[in-house]
Amino acid sequence: MDDELERIKQRRLREMQRKMLLQRSKEAEPKKEAAREPSNAEVLDTVFQGRAWEVYNAAKGQFPQVMPEVEKILVDAIKAGKVNQKIDGESLIGFFRQIGLNVRLNTQIMFAEHGELKTLEQKLKSEE
Repeated sequence: MDDELERIKQRRLREMQRKMLLQRSKEAEPKKEAAREPSNAEVLDTVFQGRAWEVYNAAKGQFPQVMPEVEKILVDAIKAGKVNQKIDGESLIGFFRQIGLNVRLNTQIMFAEHGELKTLEQKLKSEE
């Protein structure tokens, strides 16, 4: 009887230890997740505003070999606190031109006519 009681106690003790270990590992997981390093896009998003993402994505598409290095430099500068102001599309395109990247954006001239927007091409066709 005493042996059986001792086995039951040991089994319950092992079961309680296992549950405690599981609980500790579940509590530790969110801490690891909270301490994770933000992605480059998240860091850039903290300073990009307006059309900056449009300019950035155009540059990434036109200069795929150079942009990973430029992205790393920008992210490092933001993390180091060297960039402490918002970056809009115009200043970003100026920065790219200063470092020798002539980024071209797709631009359209639009006209408002009778409540609708028309491109220059549509406007010229309608006048013929």
